[in-house]
Amino acid sequence: MTWNGWEGEIWAEYADRYNAMAEGFNQALFAAASIGARDRVLDIGCGTGQTTLLAAGQAVSGQVVGVDLSDSMLAKARADAAERGQANVEFIQADAQVHPFPEDGFDVVISRSALMLFEDLAGGFGNIARSLRTGGRLVFTCPQGPDPDSDYSRATAPLRPFLRQLSPAQHGVGSLNDVTRIHTLLDEAGFTEVSAVSVEAHIVLGRDAADATDFLFATGPVRHNLDGVKQHVIGPLRSEVQAGFRRFESADGVRLRRTDRLVTASKRSRPQAPGFPEGLETS
Repeated sequence: MTWNGWEGEIWAEYADRYNAMAEGFNQALFAAASIGARDRVLDIGCGTGQTTLLAAGQAVSGQVVGVDLSDSMLAKARADAAERGQANVEFIQADAQVHPFPEDGFDVVISRSALMLFEDLAGGFGNIARSLRTGGRLVFTCPQGPDPDSDYSRATAPLRPFLRQLSPAQHGVGSLNDVTRIHTLLDEAGFTEVSAVSVEAHIVLGRDAADATDFLFATGPVRHNLDGVKQHVIGPLRSEVQAGFRRFESADGVRLRRTDRLVTASKRSRPQAPGFPEGLETS
């Protein structure tokens, strides 16, 4: 995992660009999260803090904690929070799979395109469940899996033969492609009312085709796979990708449709001790 390394640094440097690729899903994410004014919210894989700060703007009398592995991205998040004077937000550098969050410490856990990167999905979801109060909500987005007919796949088709390997930080990116697996993992972790639905949004890759191409070729996965490829190959490849993006240029930039998955669940009540009515405390 290199999130606390060069890939995290790239995400911090291009924070606005990466947010533009994902923020189309914010509306669905926050509508499902239904954050209340006094809620305690945990944002896992918060990156540079866009979703954390949005949550803090809704939990105005509550508290929001953003957690991420990357110190570079968290530095950007903290700077943005300070600039806005957002006092009800805290950012911590930690591995959310194992970090000792307070038990029953949150009303809502959100995550935008991050939980599929857990190396231990069962353990990670179990830790999330432990941190949520009974009835608390988990809401996250994740990829649905490769779609050769998507706008992005069609625009970047010339790159496909070169993208044979995941970059180190991408490992696990397809781990939640299977809806059945999502249901099983969340059920075993202690969640109920699990729902996984498709949501579509537009992503923006750049001001125009040339700008989008420059950004794409600077990203970790492309850099990783083109390392060692000769410039006389990369030059024409860039031109082909730029031509692909040109088909999606608009007044708002290079806009492509993308479909992700929105997952919601609630923490299940703990099993009752045999022989005791609900709500009766024992000593």
